[in-house]
Amino acid sequence: MPDTPDSSGPPVLLDDEGHIPYYVQLKNALRKRIETGELSPGDRLPSEPELCQLYGVSRSVARQALKELAHEGLAIRKQGKGTFVAPPKIGGGWKLTGFHQPMLEEGHIPKTEVLKHVLSNADSDVAARLALEPGTPVVEITRLRFIANEEDEPNHLSTTFLPYELVPEVLDIDLSNQSLYGFLEKECGLVIAYGHRKIEAVTADEHLASLLGIERGAPLLKLESVSYLSDGKPIEYYYSFYRGDRVCFEVDFVRTHGQLKTQ
Repeated sequence: MPDTPDSSGPPVLLDDEGHIPYYVQLKNALRKRIETGELSPGDRLPSEPELCQLYGVSRSVARQALKELAHEGLAIRKQGKGTFVAPPKIGGGWKLTGFHQPMLEEGHIPKTEVLKHVLSNADSDVAARLALEPGTPVVEITRLRFIANEEDEPNHLSTTFLPYELVPEVLDIDLSNQSLYGFLEKECGLVIAYGHRKIEAVTADEHLASLLGIERGAPLLKLESVSYLSDGKPIEYYYSFYRGDRVCFEVDFVRTHGQLKTQ
């Protein structure tokens, strides 16, 4: 656990001769303690009063520094408990293996809460993405995804649509403890060959904030994806909202025939 201020010693003063705001200096000082391992994931950061005493700053400077660390994903603020060093961010949804299998491969324990699993009619937007006529039956699944060994904090919320005609079996399976992609491949003989994904930065509305356990207005990454079979037929459309403090996306580039492509 992190140290607490020693009231008998002098405060650690920040540089008042430069042009860097105090809150930035304080944020950088705390960042260094995190990056060097002095503070580990799950450790409580000094409180605002403790930071004032340790670094000789005002309460507003301490508050802003902690806020900035949280916005950058280095810290997590827990109401009534304090601010804690965030666990390392995990990879996002670029892989064509879904969420379940990559988490197992990285040593995490995936956990899923199925909020909705019904037969519905595709609206015009969903129909266009799946190359269907509006009103065509689709399997609609909304899942809240967790990393079970990280205090069961939600990682992201995902809503998926699949053409019912291609995968009627999906309507009756339990997706709380198995991979959808794994089921499609092993039980339906459907292998996702490629996909198109788009990512954008958004903020949490009241509904998303409540489900994901974050503050309203907190940063999110919205990922939209259409996945295809090898014959070019769309098999899945989904959109997910990832907590900005828990996820990062990495993309590799390769040059093929003089052109750059992502993988």
